[in-house]
Order: sequence, then C-alpha cells, then structure tokens
Amino acid sequence: MVQLRFFASLRETLGVGDEQVVLPDDITDISALTGWLQERNDIWHTALGDSRVHVAVNQVLVKPDCAVNDGDEVAWFPPVTGG
Repeated sequence: MVQLRFFASLRETLGVGDEQVVLPDDITDISALTGWLQERNDIWHTALGDSRVHVAVNQVLVKPDCAVNDGDEVAWFPPVTGG
C-alpha cells in the first residue's frame, strides 16, 4: 500500500488530501503512478498534468523516473510562487 498526499490547491481541486492505494503491478515509478491517477477523470488529468507540479517520495523531491514501492509516501505539490 502507498500513501498519497495532495497539498494546497491540488487538494482543493482534487477534493482529497490523503488516500491509501494498492498499486497495480505495472505501476513502478512516479510517472506511471501519476498517469494512473490521471485516468480517474479530466480534473485529475489536468491537475497532475501540469509540468510545474512537484512530487516527493518519502519527503524527498524526485523526478518522474523515481521508483515507487510498497510503504512509500508520495506527495504532489502545486507550483510555488513568491518573492
């Protein structure tokens, strides 16, 4: 099981902050996991398809080819602005 977390505007847009999922066997990295979640509906597709969204695995920012394993926490963050 993998813990999914969505922060700030992503949480509001998707209507969920946290959830636990059992990943299909073919979901082995962040890119595949994100794509799998985007298949839920158009809102998920658009929100997670923004190239500026950051992803962390176990509180470390990662690239899309990072492996995802049972027991991991995966978090998505919207683009951050500020000065």
